[in-house]
Amino acid sequence: MDDDVQAMLARLNEGFPHVEEMAGAQARAAVAARRMPVDNLADVRSTADRSIPGAAGTIGVRIYYPHGEPVGSRPGIVFYHGGGFVFCDIESHDGFCRALARGTQAVVVSVGYRLAPEHPAPAAALDAFAAFTWVLDRATELGIDASRVAVAGDSAGGNLAAVTALLCRDRGLTPPAAQVLLYPAIDPSFETDSYRRYGSGYFNTRASMQWYWSQYLRGETDFDPPYLVAPARADSHAGLPPAVVTTAGLDPLHSEGCDYARRLREAGVPVVHRDFPGLFHGFMTIQSFAPARSALDLICGDLTQLLALSESVST
Repeated sequence: MDDDVQAMLARLNEGFPHVEEMAGAQARAAVAARRMPVDNLADVRSTADRSIPGAAGTIGVRIYYPHGEPVGSRPGIVFYHGGGFVFCDIESHDGFCRALARGTQAVVVSVGYRLAPEHPAPAAALDAFAAFTWVLDRATELGIDASRVAVAGDSAGGNLAAVTALLCRDRGLTPPAAQVLLYPAIDPSFETDSYRRYGSGYFNTRASMQWYWSQYLRGETDFDPPYLVAPARADSHAGLPPAVVTTAGLDPLHSEGCDYARRLREAGVPVVHRDFPGLFHGFMTIQSFAPARSALDLICGDLTQLLALSESVST
């Protein structure tokens, strides 16, 4: 393991709270207390906070506008933050969304979906879907080309991005132009090879993942369709938008992310799978971590290329 990675993991393992021993609100406060100031405010021209209709009441979004004059036809990215469905929010991923807008020159819309355990599944997924449809409906107002709107998310947010793509397909709505799944939480199963290998000692743990899913599911196991919570359980993955899937080799979620990339590819979906074998869950949102910056550059390049292809198809 690289010395810098080992040092970062040691800091994370020592400093991250044992959320699995807490109530949801307590864990949320403990994680928020560790938040670092955003130091890349200048990555975007401006931001705007809005309240929009969610699936059961209003939710917040923050819209990030890249530098340059508004052109009325920029690509868009609807972004869903991670946090185990329980914590994190628009503020926790503010720096990442600024960097994403700069790297893709897209208008990024970060979604403040409802959190568990107060709002169990599928609340977050339904809010995610509602936010995507809101962006499409108001694309012109937002300065976005409606034919080039991607969904993206990290960890639990990657789950929500995948579910949104499935819901659009099955409800006959305009699909995302691409789906970007950053070390996604795909399925509440904890017996994969990577859970056995990396279930402790690598920041994200098997115990914490079991706790996240228990907060989100609240004992419910019967969802219709099942992919509302577990995208791998869809009957088919055919007809979904092109995907960029990122996995980290030291992550308990590594196996399920790789498996989902395989499922998509076998269903005929174009897939770019970026696997980072010596890295850990959550690394991409650590702004001060050099591997995160390099990985984001790659992902932004992949997504920019996919959105350019989408533009050429639509014209």
